[in-house]
Amino acid sequence: MRSIDRTHLAKKHPGKWVALKPDRRTVIAAGASLAVVRRDAERKGAKQPILIRLPKRILSFVGPAPFPRV
Repeated sequence: MRSIDRTHLAKKHPGKWVALKPDRRTVIAAGASLAVVRRDAERKGAKQPILIRLPKRILSFVGPAPFPRV
């Protein structure tokens, strides 16, 4: 499975729960509470939405620092 860049979602909905369509790109509902987001997504007809919580801020990760040689 290929990775999906969701940076734009994290910028638009920082720290919130988001319900996505099965394409994993389209937002159905977003909010502060998982229960509210799930309910809103089901009301919009989503039978099995993908639920994720987005980070409050975007951090870069390159990899671990090398251990110093002794």
